[in-house]
Amino acid sequence: MRFSTAWKASTKARKQRLYRYNAPLHVKQKFMSAHLNKELRTRHKTRSKQVRKGDMVKVMRGQFRGRTGKIERVDLRLGRVFIQGVEVQKRDGSKAFYPLQPSNLIVTEVYTEDKRRFKSRRTKG
Repeated sequence: MRFSTAWKASTKARKQRLYRYNAPLHVKQKFMSAHLNKELRTRHKTRSKQVRKGDMVKVMRGQFRGRTGKIERVDLRLGRVFIQGVEVQKRDGSKAFYPLQPSNLIVTEVYTEDKRRFKSRRTKG
């Protein structure tokens, strides 16, 4: 199926889900953003940012609400984030990461090794 970046938003949830499902990875990367906490929001002058491996985040929704940890893996295909310390115990006794949506997280510390990530943006006017 072809994918158009010029897609106009439909009000039908079915079409919105299909759009997200069929999106290529470079578009799915844009879906992987989470809000910044108040301190980072004022420092970087932006409300949200794409999550990255190495960021420290706090879980705001779900059964792991309140837990903080470092992002171990970001899965673009599934649209999920895996966090250190947010694990479930499997029936054989081993532990497995619990997948979380980035919209349910707040970034508390950013990974600072990536210099291009928060490069100052040009302002209009």
